[in-house]
Amino acid sequence: MIKVIVTTTINKPTKSTLKFAEIAKRDNWIFIIVGDTKTPHEEYIKLSEENENVKYLTPTYQETTYPELSDIIGWKTIQRRNIGFVEAYKIGADVLATVDDDNIPYDNWGQNLYIGKTINVDLYEPELNVFDPLSITKDNYIWHRGYPIEFLQKRHRVEYKGKTQRKVLIQADLWDGDPDIDAMARLTYKPIVKYSDITEPYCSNTIAPFNSQNTFLSREVIPFYSVLPFTGRMDDIWGGYILQHYFPNSVIYAPASVYQDRNVQDLITNLEKEIIGYRTTLQLVENLLDFESIIPKESLDFYNVYKKCF
Repeated sequence: MIKVIVTTTINKPTKSTLKFAEIAKRDNWIFIIVGDTKTPHEEYIKLSEENENVKYLTPTYQETTYPELSDIIGWKTIQRRNIGFVEAYKIGADVLATVDDDNIPYDNWGQNLYIGKTINVDLYEPELNVFDPLSITKDNYIWHRGYPIEFLQKRHRVEYKGKTQRKVLIQADLWDGDPDIDAMARLTYKPIVKYSDITEPYCSNTIAPFNSQNTFLSREVIPFYSVLPFTGRMDDIWGGYILQHYFPNSVIYAPASVYQDRNVQDLITNLEKEIIGYRTTLQLVENLLDFESIIPKESLDFYNVYKKCF
């Protein structure tokens, strides 16, 4: 099995990236780091020279190998990660893990991997037609980024349905610490969480948000998933909803396997970049058959270029 980790960064090697490099070497993963114009290239070139399991994609490599995709994404954006997804697929990834450079993996990261397996998993069904995966945790005062704000007051109305069998194509592991949640929740609560109550995988038969910070994907779904440019902080969320349109009932959520020591960010800027989601996410999830007419034209143009890469 070929297992590939993908991240983007503009920072010097962080505690997270160095730990993922160690895990890649220890557990036979390939670790692809996608550079941007501000990335300290020499430090990552050196890291890749010292660790054969690390592959650094320089801007020159990206422009030369994927010129059309590179041009349509542009620079100074986390959406460069899409090039890493294509690269992972190109080298034969059976499992792709998409991670952030401020998520420090626990020692057991990647060892409880369910991708491609059919497992018994706890099933939850919400009253409404979108499941908030944080609603059944003890820290359910916050909600997952990209959950429709129209449903916030009723997101806890969830019923446990017992065990069900699920073939796992997408595995979204949770995250302790300062998680990448909705900006309104962060501004209100400034949470530090510990999902110690989640010890087994769980799922819903209802569509649900997942992000790109600690998520595993099977090979067959990679061409349908992207971090969607021109959608602000809905990039990975909307990409996940669109993926579930093609592969319904294929997501599980699993115990936390990283601690997020969050990079310094402007929370008001984050909030501004989530407005597109507050306005449009519910329309999108209720009309996924027509998603091409709902997402911005620039995003659709990207998605069509992206799919051709596979």
